Amino acid sequence: MHILLLGSGGREHALAWKMVKSHHCDQLFIAPGNAGTAEFGANLPIDISDFTDIKNACLFHKINMLVVGPEEPLVEGIYDFFQADPQLQHIIVVGPSAAAAQLEGSKAFSKKFMQRHNIPTAGYAEFTAGNFEEGKKYIAAHSLPIVLKADGLAAGKGVVIAASHDEALQVFKEMIINKQFGEASSKVVIEEFLQGIEVSVFALTDGEVYQVIGHAKDYKRIGEGDTGLNTGGMGCVSPVPFMDTAFMRKVEERIIKPTIDGLAKEKLNYHGFVFFGLMNVQGEPWVIEYNCRMGDPETEVVMPLLQTDLVALFAAMDNGTLADANISFDERSCATVMAVSGGYPGAYQKNLPVNGLADCRMNNDSMVFHAGTKQVGDAVVTNGGRVLAVTSYGNTLAEAVEKSKTVLQKISFEGMYFRKDIGYEF
Repeated sequence: MHILLLGSGGREHALAWKMVKSHHCDQLFIAPGNAGTAEFGANLPIDISDFTDIKNACLFHKINMLVVGPEEPLVEGIYDFFQADPQLQHIIVVGPSAAAAQLEGSKAFSKKFMQRHNIPTAGYAEFTAGNFEEGKKYIAAHSLPIVLKADGLAAGKGVVIAASHDEALQVFKEMIINKQFGEASSKVVIEEFLQGIEVSVFALTDGEVYQVIGHAKDYKRIGEGDTGLNTGGMGCVSPVPFMDTAFMRKVEERIIKPTIDGLAKEKLNYHGFVFFGLMNVQGEPWVIEYNCRMGDPETEVVMPLLQTDLVALFAAMDNGTLADANISFDERSCATVMAVSGGYPGAYQKNLPVNGLADCRMNNDSMVFHAGTKQVGDAVVTNGGRVLAVTSYGNTLAEAVEKSKTVLQKISFEGMYFRKDIGYEF
């Protein structure tokens, strides 16, 4: 099978690493990929939103399966594009239709979906420029803290937890009046704050049945002790100690099954990953958000622990046999620690040489997944805020984190920073 993977981050490097292990994968192409993905397949210089170029690449390379890493192509309708083209209809697309991808593409859509299907989530209201003054009054009367979310895709930066009414009003104005995120914040969802521990669960579905393929806890804040600005993710651990059989039973019965049943009931075509962003509130799971793809850096711990052939699961999703798949997991712990550029998540430099990678080849204990890199001649240079994710196995989470930190001490680039306390509360 010839497979095309869209994306260029650590998620895609981890997916590439996993997929080439499958005997179903004869050849892998990654568009556009990074310096790390080139080890497992051929990188193609294609924009992930250029569907015509993607089509041409699929035809030229005789692609049988398209795996979509990031959310943008899904929300923009790449599944529908392939389904509508007679030359592409035979290709298995791992990703939902544009209508189903609204679960991630529109916070308001996802909240209404959860209400329709009695899925536990925080109370909310939505506002636009048309009822801006009403929104201000809503904020003024709201309990603290207040969560404000840009309705559309905002590159992971569209959620603010405001500690005061003044801060919330300023954020509300920035999003709607000053168009902070453009069209993405033309509508703002304001919701109650849930106090608890944030975790993620991942499932693969054909829109009617599903298989849980893993769970993880991400660390979003730039600073140790979960302080400072939000990022795309500074590290991740799995399995999460409190995600025991009893808690996961609640997640499946109250959240995953009603979600998949809701997709089927509403005839939303969904063939791909579902990311359930949850809050554990005193032992009870609540949904914070859906994503219509795998997370990053969660993929970097979920894929190493998933022992089942990923490409075989994609094929089962396509041919109606997903319910029969046997899912097995590595019993060890897994942790990933992200090395980021100086200044991130604010302004940062690119094209800085990355040193020490030759001494950190992937082995049975640790893997270096490239997140924001590119190859320039013989050198690997930085090409993003999050540069590398080092993932390690361990008999305990603490041991896995220590192994990743040990590997990172062999790697350097100007301004490199990583959190040394990933998994600290466990």
